[in-house]
Amino acid sequence: MDTADNAFDRITVDPATMNGQPCIRGLRVTVRRVLEALGTYASRDELRADYPELEEEDIRQALAYAAAIVGDETADLTTAS
Repeated sequence: MDTADNAFDRITVDPATMNGQPCIRGLRVTVRRVLEALGTYASRDELRADYPELEEEDIRQALAYAAAIVGDETADLTTAS
């Protein structure tokens, strides 16, 4: 993942914060939590009501960061239980 152009300047990784998980601007809000919340809340306005510290650019970068991490990997979702 190339971050040389500061495409993810709001994503921070610090071993002392949330065990080094990627976070939003050094806050104790992980990229993963933002993605989970986007899948749970009916709207971004609802999400921001519960997480007022999040800005629209934080959400955009969390989505872009996740897309960059996933890349072109595939997962078999047809596994029988």
